[in-house]
Amino acid sequence: MFRYNHLNRTEVEHFEAPYNKNLVEVCLQDVSVNPVGDPCWTPVPCVMPARYCEFAERIRNLKVYEDDVWIVTFPKAGTTWTQEMVWLIDHDLDYCTAREVKLFERSVFLELNAIFNDLQLPDTISQVEQMTRPRHIKSHLPITLLPKQLWTARPKIVYTARNPRDVAASFMHHYRHLHGFRGSQEDFLDGFVADKLCWCPLVKHALEFWRVSESRPDHVLFLHFEDMKRDMPKVLRKVCDFFGKSLSEEQVEELKKHLSFEVMKENTSANQQLLVTRMTKAMGNDTEEFIFMRKGIVGSHNDKLPEKYITKLEKTVKDQLLGTTFSYRE
Repeated sequence: MFRYNHLNRTEVEHFEAPYNKNLVEVCLQDVSVNPVGDPCWTPVPCVMPARYCEFAERIRNLKVYEDDVWIVTFPKAGTTWTQEMVWLIDHDLDYCTAREVKLFERSVFLELNAIFNDLQLPDTISQVEQMTRPRHIKSHLPITLLPKQLWTARPKIVYTARNPRDVAASFMHHYRHLHGFRGSQEDFLDGFVADKLCWCPLVKHALEFWRVSESRPDHVLFLHFEDMKRDMPKVLRKVCDFFGKSLSEEQVEELKKHLSFEVMKENTSANQQLLVTRMTKAMGNDTEEFIFMRKGIVGSHNDKLPEKYITKLEKTVKDQLLGTTFSYRE
């Protein structure tokens, strides 16, 4: 079902991380299920650590249920924010359970164990299989690596995109502290612009979900991080419509406050800091300087990325979006 292409070691060794070793391109060969619906659709290869190859078939063949809820994003595009928002709306604002049960237990990260070497993490695929329905499942995988039954069972999928410049700035911090990257900023940004980091390519990741959302809006809801920052009530109503839910003005305001960055950052049940602490301790890293939710702002790249990389990244994104009507928010 998959072909695995080893990348040029000289090219990628500068931006590999010790817990994401031996990057490969994972290429889907089975096109019997066409999520995009375009007869000319060709699966896009995805960069993953070699460890992922041991799990690729299990994930692709995972049983999917119609009442599943899937949260899919590229890393650092507002994933945690979206998970908490969607879980609460789908569970009729059950703040009590949301406080008592950690988000990573309520919304399990499907491929977590498949991407980190040597950390002895729990089998997250089995965790998903054993979850009580309706399941909430998080993933950063692109369309081609996700379970094929997603496109036949058609559960609810919520996808969140974020401007690539801000993703780069946030992912760089994440990649260094959580993936163990020890290279330079320039090494990381070279890998990011070249689409050679885990879960890349970035633009096509978003573009394919956007195409599905355009043709099947009842199946995939496409959100933008920037819209969540600028007009959260509007986004909340959109998510409610998607799930057939209704909230009063007071409930919208209450949920907006709960989801504010200031509240989420201090919310130990939802901010993923406990999970991160466990992982960084297993790596032997200093956990004190790593904060999972740091800024959560639009334009965070301005004080993090050199101008030459912003220019290079903008050109890369523009080239990859050529011929489409999709655009990222500014």
